[in-house]
Formats: sequence, C-alpha cells, structure tokens
Amino acid sequence: MRVGLLYSRIRKDEKLLLSELRERGHEVEKIDVRDEQFGLDGTTANVDELDLALDRCLSTSRSLYVTRFLDAYGVPTVNAPETAAVCADKVRCSLALAGAGAPTPRTETAFTVESAMESIERFGYPCVLKPVIGSWGRLMAKIDSKSAAEAVLEHKATLGHYEHKVFYVQEFVEKPGRDIRVVAADGEPVAAMTRSSDHWLTNAAQGSSVKEFEVTPEVAALVETASAAVGGGLLGVDLMETGDSYTVHEVNHTVEFKALDSCTDVDVAGAAVDWLEGRASATTEVSP
Repeated sequence: MRVGLLYSRIRKDEKLLLSELRERGHEVEKIDVRDEQFGLDGTTANVDELDLALDRCLSTSRSLYVTRFLDAYGVPTVNAPETAAVCADKVRCSLALAGAGAPTPRTETAFTVESAMESIERFGYPCVLKPVIGSWGRLMAKIDSKSAAEAVLEHKATLGHYEHKVFYVQEFVEKPGRDIRVVAADGEPVAAMTRSSDHWLTNAAQGSSVKEFEVTPEVAALVETASAAVGGGLLGVDLMETGDSYTVHEVNHTVEFKALDSCTDVDVAGAAVDWLEGRASATTEVSP
C-alpha cells in the first residue's frame, strides 16, 4: 500500500501512524502541504500511484482544500472531503446529526447581535456560544448573564471575519464533569475514553484527565449513527452524558488519539492502519 500523509506538523499522533505503516512495509509519501501548490490540472506534490491519502493537516482550511484537490485528481482521501466539510462546520454537523436522528444539544444560529441575543435569552443562562469553525475548545464561551452575552457578542461582531458573525448558540448541557471521546472506523468503535475536568470545557487539549471508557451498546449505536450522518470514515465522536442517556455534540474528522492511546490497551494506531488497509483494498477492487 502506498499512502500519502498530508500534514503541516508531525505530532505524536502522526509519528504513531507513520511507525505503524512503515513497520508493516507500506510505502509512505509525506506531503507537507505548506510546501506544495495545487492546481486545476495537477499538483507539485508527489501523488502519483497513491492508494490513498491520509489527511492529518493541523489547519482546517488546508485540510478542506487539499482533500478537495486530491479528490479531483482521483486520489481517495481519508477522510473524504465532504465528510471533512461537514465535521469542520458546527452548523453543518449539527444539522447532519439532527437529520440522522442522533440526540444532539438544542442549537440555534443567528446572524446579527440582536437576533443572537434573542436566542440566548430564549435558551436562558447559562448557555454556550461557539465559533462555527474551530477545535480544542478555543473561542468557546459559557454565557452566564446578559452582560456577559453582550460583551462576547460585541467582541465577535468586531473581529472582522465573516465566520464570527455567524452566532452559533447552544444549550448548556449539565454533564458529570466529563465527556466521552470514541474513535471509530466507519462507525465501529476502536477505543474510547472519558475526559474529566473541574472546568466546564473537558477537551484533552485543555488539560483534562483521561480514563478508558467501556463502550456500551447504546454508545456504540449512537457512534454508528453519528458516523453515518457525516459520511463515515476514521472519526472521533464526542458525547456527553445526560442523566441516563447521551447526546452527541461533535464529530471530528482529523481525530487526535494520543491521549486515548495513553489510557487504553488498544493499539489505536494499529487499528487505524488495519482499517486503512481494508479501505485501500476495497478501493483497488472497484478501480477499473
């Protein structure tokens, strides 16, 4: 198998994947997307005869555009550009989850400060204001009062970029100090962990403590539904506990798994490469 690794920085996650691929004898073409150009009729990147390209770009914008170009060149990408586009945009992801019948937090989107305030007042305090594009819990705000809402909305309105003028308002879910991350391959759970913190944000990138989580049949069913909703692939599905049930609040298309790898006996990189091998074989079988 000849795999193109699309990246802009080699982190521990990528090192684990590279090691696993090379140990199995696969040829890896590392493609630093910062150094390449992508045109309508071809690219400076060496993508000839790739069985597939694995998107590990740190930047969402690079991820979205590079996978589109490779798809146009006929190179299969993991994840597919449409899956990436849905996962990267919180509005599109929420619509996809709701459309598939997956339980997901109540959400409203508004386009002016005034209408956003109406949404916030309707949700009540606290509620959550998120950027439509973003990861690692950055620029998310828990809104506890009207004055806080006015201040955050004013800041976003003056930041300039049009995405900050899309106000994504979500109910605040009272979770038990943790959320759940499940890494899945086409809806099949590989491994899972809880991420716990005294802070309302429980992302591992924010310093939460992690612990292995045993995937229940209910969680497995939700992960399968969420994966299918965004188009499938190698994904990170994030859930929160709501009493005796769960809600899916996010699906990640370039999922980081080093924290998960540190707290489970499952070889996450190995399982990912198992799935990639199957994906490459299936692609080869259907090629003319």
